[in-house]
Amino acid sequence: MNLILFGPPAAGKGTQAKRLVEQRGFVQLSTGDMLRAARASGSELGQRVAKIMDEGGLVSDEIVIALIEEQLTVQAGAPGFIFDGFPRTIGQAEALDSLLESRESKVDLVIRMIVDDTRLLERVTKRFEEQGRADDNPATFSRRLERYYEDTAPLVPMYAERGVLVEIDGMGSIEAVSAEIDAALKQSA
Repeated sequence: MNLILFGPPAAGKGTQAKRLVEQRGFVQLSTGDMLRAARASGSELGQRVAKIMDEGGLVSDEIVIALIEEQLTVQAGAPGFIFDGFPRTIGQAEALDSLLESRESKVDLVIRMIVDDTRLLERVTKRFEEQGRADDNPATFSRRLERYYEDTAPLVPMYAERGVLVEIDGMGSIEAVSAEIDAALKQSA
């Protein structure tokens, strides 16, 4: 099973992915986590990533795809993958399709978390105040949200046409969102 959790920054994708990893043994491939780790490493790549993230930009497809490909190889025996924050662009989606096809696999399900942007900004502001994540700065977050809608909008009809897109209400409680995801997984099995 290859599952994409699709939604804007702070929609709760990471929270839901962690729950699914615990319950199903899948591997979570969170581009956000991978990028934050690269940033923290202080490497040349990490410094490039930090600059882009601090400006509210999205890291290039080339960098993100390299990180994903590395993890697909390292975790090749996993029963499935949860793609969290990836793909964000048509180019990334096509690259993911190619990577999965080379492993005789495909995207099985895309869950789009529908959220309210105003409430997301409130959530991020609180998280920024509590955790101090630089990419949760409200001004930076607003730019990330704009880029999300600009860059990822074409993915919605693409996955809908393939018949793998399920939209859920991402503003409910963690438990309510989990129940909707579980129902979508059961239906796609």
